[in-house]
Amino acid sequence: MTSLPRMLCTGLIACAVSLSGCHKDDPEVPDAGTPNNAGTNVERTDYVDVAPDVPCADPDYASPRANCEDPGSFDLSRCDMAAIGAVPASGTYRAILRYTSQSAFGAGFRLGTGGTLLGRPLVRQQVDAQGFFLTNEFTTSTKAVQRYALAGCRVPEPGRITGCFVRCTDGVPDYSGTFDARRMNWNEEPVRSPSLHLVSETAVTQGDPVDVYVTKGHAYVVSLPRGTEAGGLTVINVSDKAHPVVVTTLNLPNDSYWNGVWAKGDALYIASGNSGVIVYDISNPAAPQYVRALPGGAINVHTVFVDGDRLYAMSPAPNGETLLFDVASPLAPQLLSRISVPRTDATSYPHDAFAWQDRLYVNHSTTGYVILDVARPTVTPVLGAYSFPGQYSHANAVGTFGERTIAFEGGERFGAHLRVLDVTDPARIRLLAQVKMRAETSIHNMVLKGTRLYVAWYHEGVRVFDVATPENPQEVASFDTFDELHPRSTDSLYQGAIGMRVPGDGSMYVVDLSRGLLVFDEP
Repeated sequence: MTSLPRMLCTGLIACAVSLSGCHKDDPEVPDAGTPNNAGTNVERTDYVDVAPDVPCADPDYASPRANCEDPGSFDLSRCDMAAIGAVPASGTYRAILRYTSQSAFGAGFRLGTGGTLLGRPLVRQQVDAQGFFLTNEFTTSTKAVQRYALAGCRVPEPGRITGCFVRCTDGVPDYSGTFDARRMNWNEEPVRSPSLHLVSETAVTQGDPVDVYVTKGHAYVVSLPRGTEAGGLTVINVSDKAHPVVVTTLNLPNDSYWNGVWAKGDALYIASGNSGVIVYDISNPAAPQYVRALPGGAINVHTVFVDGDRLYAMSPAPNGETLLFDVASPLAPQLLSRISVPRTDATSYPHDAFAWQDRLYVNHSTTGYVILDVARPTVTPVLGAYSFPGQYSHANAVGTFGERTIAFEGGERFGAHLRVLDVTDPARIRLLAQVKMRAETSIHNMVLKGTRLYVAWYHEGVRVFDVATPENPQEVASFDTFDELHPRSTDSLYQGAIGMRVPGDGSMYVVDLSRGLLVFDEP
C-alpha cells in the first residue's frame, strides 16, 4: 500500500486537481477492455486521456453552470434518463473525474445505506427513476467547505455510469467536469480463467490488514491503523488450513503503522512507519517476543525483503533510502549501508524492492523502476532504469527464463497494470508485454514462483498467470475477493486483494483489506 503522506494527500482532495498531485488517484484510459497478452514494445504510460462522451459537459471547466444543491441545474436534456433511472440503488463504484485533458483524478462512491463519495458521507443521494444525483461535503485543511455533486447522464453498458460533476467551495461552484464510473464487482466482467478454490477465510479485526508472511505453521498478518483502530500484528495458526485460529494480536504504544513483514529463522521483521524495522523472536511461533527496532530513532520503513543473509528495508522518510542489513544472525541485524538513488523529484522514495543475483530492483515511485548493483554493500551503482511520465513504480518480481532475466513490474494508481520487462541488460531494458484490467483499478503486489506469477490486484482480486513465455502471459486462475457490501469495505482505491504469499506448502495466502486472511489451494 502507499505511504501515509500520500494517503493523507488524497484524503484532503485539494491535491487531486492536477495530474502532478496525488499519484495514487491518477486515472487510466476509461475503457475496461481486456488483458493485452499479445506483447508490445510501445510504452503508452498508465494514464492516457479520453474524454467521456456526455452531452452535459460545460464548455469551460472553470465556468460551471450547475451547482451542488439542485440536480435540475445540470443540463441533462440530451441524456438517457430512462437508463439512468434503472441504475441499482446499491453498489460500490470507482470513477475517473476529469476536468481537462491535463487534470483528472480518481474517486469512489458507494450507493445505498451509509453511502459515501470520496470517502465522505453523502448529504444527498438520489438514485431512482427520477435520476442519479450524489453530493458529499467536507472541510479542507484551509477550513473551506467543499462539495462535489455528481449527476448521471448515460449508462454505456451494465455496471457503468457516465455523467457530469461540479465542485463548490463555500457554496460557490468553481470547477466542473465529467465522470466515468464502473461498479467494482465482477458481475458484468468476462470470465477469463477458472476460479481458485477458497479453503478458508479468517477475519482480521485489528486495523486494515495489508501483508502476510507464512512460516512455522503460522501466518503473520500486519495491519495499518483504520480510523481510531490501531494496526499491528495478528498471528494465525494455519496448521489446519481449513480451520485457521487467531492465537494472538499485538502492537506497540503509538507504533502500529505496520505495512510489511518477512521472516528468517527465528526472527520476524516488521516494517514500521514509526520505528523502522521491528525485530520479534518467533522461536515460539504463537507468542512473538519483542527484541529491538532498527536502526534506531524515528524512521519510516514501508517494506522489507530478505535475500539470503541480507535484509533490505525500504524507507520513504526521512531520507528516501534503502537500508541494507546483514542478518547472518537473524535476531541481531547489523546495518551495512544506506542506499540512495539519484532523483529529481524530492517526494520520490523506494517503495519496494526485489533482490536477484547481486542486483537490487527498486520500485522508486515517481523516479521509476531502478536497477542497482549490490554485489558490494557499500558501493551500489545504478545500472539502469525504466521510467515514463506519470509513473508510480510500486512492486516487482524477477526471475531467470532461459538466458534472459525477466522482471514483472507494476505501479499503484488508476490504470496501473502489469508490465513484463527484459532486464538482462539493465542499460537497455525492453518492454515485452502488458496486462491490463479495468482502467479504474490498480495492481498491487506480486509473487513469482517458477513460471507462475501470482498477483494481488485490489478490486480485480487474485490473478494467476502462466509466464513461461514472458511475451505472452496467460491467466490460468483467479478469484474475486472484493465484497462491495462487506461492512468494512469502503469506496477507496485500496480495497480487495492487497498482499499474498505462496510458501510452497500447497496453499496461497491472500490478504484482503476487508475480509482478512484467505487461504486457497495453490493451482
